[in-house]
Amino acid sequence: MKKEDKKAIVAELTDKFSAANFFYIADSSSLSVEKVNDFRRMCFNKDVEMRVVKNSLVKKALESINDDSRYDSIYGALKGQTALLFSDTANAPGKILEEFRKKNDKPVLKAAYIDASVYIGDDAIKELAALKSREELIGDVIMLLQSPAKNVISALSSSGQTISGLLKTLADRPES
Repeated sequence: MKKEDKKAIVAELTDKFSAANFFYIADSSSLSVEKVNDFRRMCFNKDVEMRVVKNSLVKKALESINDDSRYDSIYGALKGQTALLFSDTANAPGKILEEFRKKNDKPVLKAAYIDASVYIGDDAIKELAALKSREELIGDVIMLLQSPAKNVISALSSSGQTISGLLKTLADRPES
């Protein structure tokens, strides 16, 4: 690979890492070409970008934006073959890895960067797959906000009274 090509890849990776709030580093070595293609297809179908890149280029890209030492703990994971998984959803690559690993022993998670948190090692896959996406969290908050109103309405309707009947009773009540 020419020096200009390496510089272009490092610049592209630097832009990717700067813009990414979530990325995973996995080891897909020893997978057959067919299995790697299946994994790539799963990633593509779930809007996860998979790239296989040299560790030295990944390290250079991370070092160029590592102004606050947030990536320091990731450098140890940059050994062997490295596949980068970029996604707009924190749990999407984790779910893909977990699903693919039901039938295969690879790819192995080496590290993941999720909103300034670093997860190291393959043991973190279950935890990462269980993370809720932004949309799921918003849905949970909306459900929590709706819950008290639904309880009041259901209590009123189950007691045989309607809101208008309740208001009429309160209006007819003598003042004390």
